[in-house]
Amino acid sequence: MFYQVLLPLLLISGVVVSADLVHDLPGWMGETHNVKALKPLVVEPPKVIALSWRPRAFLYKGFLTDEECDHIIMLARNKLKKSMVADNESGKSVESEIRTSSGMFLSKAQDEVVKRVEDKIAAWTFLPHENGEAIQVLRYEYGQKYEPHYDYFQDKYNQVLGGHRVATVLMYLSDVIKGGETVFPSAETKQFKDDTWSECGKRGIGVKPQKGDALLFYSLHPDGSPDESSLHAGCPVIEGEKWSATKWIHVGSFEKPIRSVTDCEDENDLCGEWAAYGECDKNPTYMVGTASEPGRCRKACKVC
Repeated sequence: MFYQVLLPLLLISGVVVSADLVHDLPGWMGETHNVKALKPLVVEPPKVIALSWRPRAFLYKGFLTDEECDHIIMLARNKLKKSMVADNESGKSVESEIRTSSGMFLSKAQDEVVKRVEDKIAAWTFLPHENGEAIQVLRYEYGQKYEPHYDYFQDKYNQVLGGHRVATVLMYLSDVIKGGETVFPSAETKQFKDDTWSECGKRGIGVKPQKGDALLFYSLHPDGSPDESSLHAGCPVIEGEKWSATKWIHVGSFEKPIRSVTDCEDENDLCGEWAAYGECDKNPTYMVGTASEPGRCRKACKVC
């Protein structure tokens, strides 16, 4: 339990963290992952900025190198198609004027550069590779935008693999002369903005796209419930062109379906210890679960 408190604090404060330190340590919901085989990756204090606590949002300056940005754009440029959105009822991908960009998905670990980027994301977020979707690369041309939306799902169908999206890492692959900001209109934090921001960008807190920077924000509260303050938008591009790459990360593994609510098992060896500390009552969403999504320690909590 100690590391579940320590690791998020290390992330938020930007403490230098080597790959050796996070070897087999639990993530934000008790899962473990191993990045020891990686070359040392560090989170550098001067480069991580806490933008907001409602929603939880952090900006990493210079997360990607220029070479990594250019390489990802090269992989995507000739494979772009009109971006889609998930229908709130059926969960199917449909066209919508809410989102007017074009995009494509890379394959996981498609090449050494893509793998390196995915490794850096895992080291920064302390969330395992298998919980992430493949990286989506997007291009926004003049006037294109993504209106306010949530990254967690409104439908049950898209939660079959990995449950809700808990976190998003949005990487900026190019500079934009004007517009194209990412904004959180419902954020509680106030932010001074001058005339270099577009009118759209002046809502709530925002981030200007700068090549190499990465924005990490959470769509769920620590107890697993949706965070409505994570509402966000991609402002229209007014001058220039915007390239970005997005990694959505789920509560559980995106590589296998979530368990049935009738399953009676513990998914973590520490479930018994956590139950003894009273976590079944203190953190019921994770430990016991809900009517639609079973918890990770149902057996230890004696609910099945």
